[in-house]
Amino acid sequence: MKLTQATLQQLPDDIKRPAYDRAATTQGIVHIGVGGFHRAHQAYYTDALMNLGEGLDWAICGAGLRAEDRAVQDALAGQDYLYTLVELGDTPDTQVRVIGTISDMLLAEDSPQALIDKLSEPAIRIVSLTITEGGYCIDDSSGEFMAHLPLVQHDVSHPQAPKTVFGFLCAALAQRRAASVKPFTVMSCDNLPHNGGVARKALLAFAALQGGDLHDWIAEHVSFPNAMVDRITPMTSNAHKQQLHDRHGIDDAWPVVCEPFVQWVLEDKFGDGRPAWEKVGVQFTDDVTPYEEMKIKLLNGSHLALTYLGFVHGYRFVHETMNDPLFVRYIRAYMDQDVTPQLASVPGIDLEGYKDTLIERFSNQAIADQLERVCSDGSSKFPKFTVPTINRLIESGGDLNRAALVVAAWALYLKGVDEKGSHYRIPDPRAAFCQALVADDGLVTQRLLGVDEIFGTAMAQSAEFVAAFEIQLKHLRLNGVQWTLEHLLSAKE
Repeated sequence: MKLTQATLQQLPDDIKRPAYDRAATTQGIVHIGVGGFHRAHQAYYTDALMNLGEGLDWAICGAGLRAEDRAVQDALAGQDYLYTLVELGDTPDTQVRVIGTISDMLLAEDSPQALIDKLSEPAIRIVSLTITEGGYCIDDSSGEFMAHLPLVQHDVSHPQAPKTVFGFLCAALAQRRAASVKPFTVMSCDNLPHNGGVARKALLAFAALQGGDLHDWIAEHVSFPNAMVDRITPMTSNAHKQQLHDRHGIDDAWPVVCEPFVQWVLEDKFGDGRPAWEKVGVQFTDDVTPYEEMKIKLLNGSHLALTYLGFVHGYRFVHETMNDPLFVRYIRAYMDQDVTPQLASVPGIDLEGYKDTLIERFSNQAIADQLERVCSDGSSKFPKFTVPTINRLIESGGDLNRAALVVAAWALYLKGVDEKGSHYRIPDPRAAFCQALVADDGLVTQRLLGVDEIFGTAMAQSAEFVAAFEIQLKHLRLNGVQWTLEHLLSAKE
């Protein structure tokens, strides 16, 4: 059965569906970057709230700024913007539900002005973002906005025909100000430390490039709440679509699969109202910092620690690495000895229990999370997820070998061939640049660690870290992943 509004009530009884009248909803949010994570997280929470009979004025209009977003729009438009969310877990209590909170999706390349007009509507009070870690155009080594980027320069010169998220936000905010309409809140849902602060910095830097006084108006009137978001959401495969069809009789062009676990900690800083998400499990706080540090350093940092090692070893799924006791010992040692001592107390969270939960989540067989997904965009992830941990270890004189192995594994991964001789692509916007850094084996340390925008300056200037990196890279090259992990762990026990 093709999933549409007309067939919704014909679905099997075990499929949860919207309990609200979708025709009675109105849009209050524009979300830029409609991928699997948004549909498994923010849209899911909003759907849960609407199922309580509340928040019907917070339906979501999706927005896509890239040519690739057309495939998502085509899939969703063909089924009245409904989609199936499938929880995959190793326990029998997982759910399959149809989400109905997205009611439209606009593409920038179809009409920039139509998207600007939508963003300018008074009913739109939140603009949320999942544009990836690298999408904010902040140079991690300097902390400055990369104004030189060609798309940024295009938008500065063509403010009414923008291509970047910042160009669209500024154009819409200028239009709202001219019409005496309150500004929307900009809500980042990306995996970034202080993601709201990063969004604010990038948007203000862009506004300054355009000149005029819009910069000052944004600085005074626009809210940018920080958030910690969490739900493992693998790429949807053809096998997932087939399973949904075979098990539940649903023909969905682009379902979303995710783990049962979901978390959202959000600063309560909104300029013109917000949904009552706290009624469906969102935790509101005045300071999200301890939560995001915990999540980014423990979950995302540990993901990077296992993903490149696992991929080079020949594994292709996260749970495969977690079926290997050697990897579990290494990841737990990295969490316990390298990361946990750096974390502040987190209100309401037992860190030992949180780490146990992470091991369980990484070990989820049913979700079959792809290592390729976690490997992607390493050049943007390292500065956020791993480098801060390493810098603190350098400052404190801590053991550097476990953390150095994470970087060494990435260096070897960038060669594009695993220990079994299988060749693979590097899913990173800067893949060619990164692979050039490791092309000459004799210059890897100098070239790789010397890239300030990825690793900063402390690592290359630390003789202890350089030595640890070179030792771990040598072990990986000569002896392989298994021997390297065994040697590293036995030396520490």
